[in-house]
Formats: sequence, structure tokens, C-alpha cells
Amino acid sequence: MIRARVSGRLWSSRHLSTLPTGALLEVETETGAKLIAFDPLGCADGENVLVTQGSVAAGWFTERPAPIDALIIGSIDEQQTKRK
Repeated sequence: MIRARVSGRLWSSRHLSTLPTGALLEVETETGAKLIAFDPLGCADGENVLVTQGSVAAGWFTERPAPIDALIIGSIDEQQTKRK
């Protein structure tokens, strides 16, 4: 899994019919890399999220194959760090 923050939204007036209902979001990882991730959850700009990539992301769609390479699988509400 990859921890990232939603940094923008993309709109597409034309796309493949196998793309499920949801949003395409730009996310920035902790390393500064930017990805386009499919969002079935309705995440907001600036929200911290968990992203999975590759076959795991595409495999989430069981009804029909989807051309998805990165998928937002969770929203981070809180993080606790262990202190030494």
C-alpha cells in the first residue's frame, strides 16, 4: 500500500465504457511522486488516503475487467505513532 494525499481531480468527457463509476484523482505520495488513482469512495481534496496498484487494484472490480492501475482503498482518519 502507498500512503498519499489527494492533490487534484481529473475530468474526462470521453473514456472507455469499462471504466466504473467513480472519480479520477491525482494523489501525491510521501516521496513526492504523483499518480492518477481511481476513487470509488468519494475522497476530498487534501485528504490522506491509502492506494494500491497493479493487479490488486484491477482485481477489485469483479463484475467486469476495469482499466485501473491505481485504486484508493481507504481514507486515513488518524495516525498514531509509537513513542520510544
